[in-house]
Amino acid sequence: MKKIQMVDLKGQYEGIKDQVNTSFQEVIENAAFINGPEVQQFQKDLEDYLQVKHVIPCANGTDALQIAMMGLGLKPGDEVITADFTFAATVEVIALLQLTPVLVDVEPDTFNIDPEAIKKAITPKTKAIVPVHLFGQPANMDAIMEIAEEHNLYVIEDNAQAIGGNYHSKNGKTQKTGAIGHIGATSFFPSKNLGCYGDGGAIFTNDDEMAHTIRGIVNHGMYERYHHDVVGVNSRLDSLQAAVLRAKLPKLDSYNEARKKSAVKYSEALKGQEDVITPVLLGKEDTHVYHQYTLKIINGKRDALAKHLQEKGIPFGIYYPIPLHKQKAYVDSRYNEADFPVTNHLVQEVLSLPMHTELDDEQIEYISKTILDF
Repeated sequence: MKKIQMVDLKGQYEGIKDQVNTSFQEVIENAAFINGPEVQQFQKDLEDYLQVKHVIPCANGTDALQIAMMGLGLKPGDEVITADFTFAATVEVIALLQLTPVLVDVEPDTFNIDPEAIKKAITPKTKAIVPVHLFGQPANMDAIMEIAEEHNLYVIEDNAQAIGGNYHSKNGKTQKTGAIGHIGATSFFPSKNLGCYGDGGAIFTNDDEMAHTIRGIVNHGMYERYHHDVVGVNSRLDSLQAAVLRAKLPKLDSYNEARKKSAVKYSEALKGQEDVITPVLLGKEDTHVYHQYTLKIINGKRDALAKHLQEKGIPFGIYYPIPLHKQKAYVDSRYNEADFPVTNHLVQEVLSLPMHTELDDEQIEYISKTILDF
């Protein structure tokens, strides 16, 4: 059995090696390292894939979220509601812009933001909601968009973990995650379902005016060289990273399909174990893209299992060990522990298994058997 890895980027590279190497050489020879042809073509390719009018590439996923909020013209003191159970980047950018983060609890089965908790958190200062499609499963966008429309709020989708996923609305419409709200943001960090070989990100929108504003923001606020019309930042996807993403994008659906097949095998192998709750799939099979395969290990056995896996040479992740409302940087007297029962349980139970496009049956069988033996 080959060595088990949490993410096998080298194995994935073997399948696109020739195209990536050739594209790298072309970029180097053309010396168009910033906003070159590879970036412009990737932008168009991703617009076509997502069926969205505008994709604006940028330097990383955190920038994508920050620039999205800048593009909406949010002001210091405006409240932005997001999930307590997620990576810190989502709330980090809210604080950086001197907006007021409002953290709310998540659903126990999907781990995504709870629409009922959103409703309770809305105040006259609320301006936006940031749902995170956590671990690859879409949040309840029907409910979130209804809430936003009722209260005249923006919706910024954090799509860093769910690119390629489909969302089937109750009205019968199917859209790609990230293309449902007013604006979407994603990361191309190497371990993502669509990842480059460094940092990268992008913003999506169907709003022409907003897209124009954002295109200026990512480039120092310039639409014409040395004419700074808006306050901007320096956040651009470089051509080498775009070359990697262009090679991977046509394979994204097959990459996600490989993850789904591995998830089904894990779930089948672990079915019926009373201390293990496998991921819940809501809706159709093409919704969840399994950026992570995350178990709930109940009855207080998570940490002991983690130690056992480590002893057996099996990597794992605990995403996330501390709720955002308990992180030193984001502690706030407004928060009441009684408002976070689900998150406070999840941080003691979640455990993510290796999940990537190169997993094979032998590895999945070994990992599953090790868990069952424990």
